[in-house]
Amino acid sequence: LKGYAALPLRLILGGSMAAHGITKFTGGIENTSSFFETLGIPAPGLMGPLVAAIETAGGLALVAGAFVPIVSVILIAVMLGAMFSFHWANGFFFMNQPPGIEVNLLYIAGFLALMITGAGSLSVDEMRNGKASEASG
Repeated sequence: LKGYAALPLRLILGGSMAAHGITKFTGGIENTSSFFETLGIPAPGLMGPLVAAIETAGGLALVAGAFVPIVSVILIAVMLGAMFSFHWANGFFFMNQPPGIEVNLLYIAGFLALMITGAGSLSVDEMRNGKASEASG
């Protein structure tokens, strides 16, 4: 069963990340870009759609278990950006209004766990590695 340990992390973290990205698009990407501008994020008109695309595609990649170590690094960078540009000033707890850094740290911990363990069973990465092993064997 150890091979399946990453599966709940991939599904929950990936699904949540994809949902955040999709919401940025469906809620009006202009709103995301405007919010980024208020935070002083450079090139907000570019960064809004870019972050939304990274969250959506990265989340879906995690759900599928595709390129999990690389995607995890990229999503950690997004979480660090969110944490330091907005959540840091709000303290630790998520229940603070606006929310603090607690959830950012939980995401980062989950992404680090996936980087260390890999995608595990029932993943695109496992299928790719299995085919690579068969071809070289």
